[in-house]
Amino acid sequence: MEKQSNIRNIAIAAHIDHGKTTFSDNLLLGAGMMSEEEAGKALKLDFHEDEATRGITIDSASVSMIHKVGGEDYLINLIDTPGHVDFGGDVTRAMRAVDGCIVLCCAVEGVMPQTETVLRQALKELVKPVLFINKVDRLIKEVKLTPKEMEKKFISIIEHVNELIENIAPEEYKEKWKVGVGEGSVAFGSAFHNWALSFPYMKKKGITFKDVIEAYQNEKQKELAKKAPLHEVVLEMSVQHHPNPVEAQKYRIPKIWHGDLDSKIGKALINCDSKGSPVFMPIKIVVDKHAGEVAAGRLFSGTIKQGDEVYMNLAKRKVRVQQVSVYKGAQRIIVNEVSAGNIIGVVGLKDTFAGETVSREPMEPLEAIKHLFEPVVTKSIEATKAADLPKLIETLKQVAKEDPSIKIEINEETGESLISGMGELHLEIIENRIKSEKGLDVKTSPPIIVYRETVTKESETKEGRSPNKHNSFYLKVQPLEDNIYEAIRSGALPETRVKKKSSAVFDVLSKLGWDGDTIRNVRDIYKGNIFLDETRGEVHIGEVIEMVLDAFEMVMDQGTLAREPCMKMKVSLTDIRLHEDAIHRGPAQVYPAVREGIREATKTAGATLFEPLQIHIIEVPDKFMGAITKLVGSKRGQMISMDQEGTITKIKAKLPVAEMLGWSNDLRSATEGRGTSALLDQEFEKVPAGMQAEVIRKIRERKGLAENQ
Repeated sequence: MEKQSNIRNIAIAAHIDHGKTTFSDNLLLGAGMMSEEEAGKALKLDFHEDEATRGITIDSASVSMIHKVGGEDYLINLIDTPGHVDFGGDVTRAMRAVDGCIVLCCAVEGVMPQTETVLRQALKELVKPVLFINKVDRLIKEVKLTPKEMEKKFISIIEHVNELIENIAPEEYKEKWKVGVGEGSVAFGSAFHNWALSFPYMKKKGITFKDVIEAYQNEKQKELAKKAPLHEVVLEMSVQHHPNPVEAQKYRIPKIWHGDLDSKIGKALINCDSKGSPVFMPIKIVVDKHAGEVAAGRLFSGTIKQGDEVYMNLAKRKVRVQQVSVYKGAQRIIVNEVSAGNIIGVVGLKDTFAGETVSREPMEPLEAIKHLFEPVVTKSIEATKAADLPKLIETLKQVAKEDPSIKIEINEETGESLISGMGELHLEIIENRIKSEKGLDVKTSPPIIVYRETVTKESETKEGRSPNKHNSFYLKVQPLEDNIYEAIRSGALPETRVKKKSSAVFDVLSKLGWDGDTIRNVRDIYKGNIFLDETRGEVHIGEVIEMVLDAFEMVMDQGTLAREPCMKMKVSLTDIRLHEDAIHRGPAQVYPAVREGIREATKTAGATLFEPLQIHIIEVPDKFMGAITKLVGSKRGQMISMDQEGTITKIKAKLPVAEMLGWSNDLRSATEGRGTSALLDQEFEKVPAGMQAEVIRKIRERKGLAENQ
């Protein structure tokens, strides 16, 4: 597609079971990629066997199609994303590649917790939403609403979505991006029966809501689908209301790239210039048994063709592109070259991963893709046969590439491998895929919870000395302010090593109340922690600072109390004494000294353990209220709020992840299978004082750490 103004990159996002994949089928039908009989039933974008058997989408899937709108051809690059919260990482990554999203909402259930989460993920990446209200047939046939009541129901859903946009969107988009029936950024219909309507379309074709109700009364849904085909209505809405890549990159690039926007590469990115230097970001790695690893992602500038030599900025090496392709559902169509603004597949980026920045020359990488939630449930996994250990390590590395929201730690010495995910279902799916698709027999431990370590007060300054006793590093730690930590969590403050003049970091921190001198000392923002270099006039600091930051990151990954990751800590290097001769201050001297300094300081700063908590929305018929209160109480949970809607009660509760194993079964048995619960948010809170020592002891025992280590 040469004409960039006729490209739309869009994603479909919604709560689980609101009909995304059925909806995608309709769009494929419109592009002539499947037959009418199959649409709505074939679920073409669920490729994996387990997706079909469980009836849920687990992986995001891309497809490119040509659609005619107003006599012109448009190229629509579409990504169908999962709705289950355990696979939300896929949604976050998909949002990096697209400029617009269609938020699907069930007409009966309305806006659900996961609808809010996917909207938050879209707005965080500056992806413009439009709304499709699905399953309208259920309002007519099951709930039997009159046109007036249906209108009321639609208005309440639209208002709810707009309220979320107002609360979540960045300042300048709060009003601009609200959806409305009048201008046509809202459509409604039934993906199952293949029809849709929007206000402009109704006006153009002279269809009224009465016609819809009559069609259902006379069982003429097929005719309705011919009069108002879903793909026509929805894609017209997308072409009208979603930006093309050239428009979108003008405001998206400054948000996701912190390099110099006036440089040659900066201009090429902002203008989505197909003649500029190529910049490609993979959002998903799929292993194809014929081609090997295929990196699917967005080409932000330039043109990529087979045989091009490209540079992987995070892996720091050059590779050659072996194949370039576009997607047609499960098929990849190999093409000679593709230009900027498209979603494509690239073969040849050996050992790459989602979030890498691929360019021709070394450049400042694009911002890392950060998911709203962190993996909090871990299992240890091992091969049943010892001979399969090398194969297991290979398979786990592959799994981590295919699904980057899974975290893998491989200890090749002890043979123990840890696999962390968003929840029990997430890990169960991965385990099953290793067994069925990779043909490897594995066994896993019961789930392990990943805690966090932090400090509660400012420490004394402690000295860390190098093994050769020639170098000393003086360090202190203190808690990081709440508002700074929140800014890192929300992505407003990028996690990166800070070069001297980083306006992105400077602006955010000064708005949050830090003074210029402190901000100038910031050297590293890492996993919710900050490192400050407060040394003055030290000649050799430039030669060792990268090693000091490496050591800081090592301690943040494995804290002092129980080798759990650290959060919300501010570490300051206050002074150093270095040997004159560079040979005496290599990594073997610097790493142990800095690690020792930080660990010793932490011991005097009220080190404490935080545990992950999840905030859930639980929906139950009101007669089960007592049972739920009891269940939440038995799991050390707290009730936050309670709302009554008809005979259904919505309860917001905060529950420790450590107590949530087997939660879905407990909920089913407490409510005779009629309760549902959805994750709304995740946070960390201090482990109750009475339990802390016991929890630390158990973790240290599991990790084989000696008592006094």
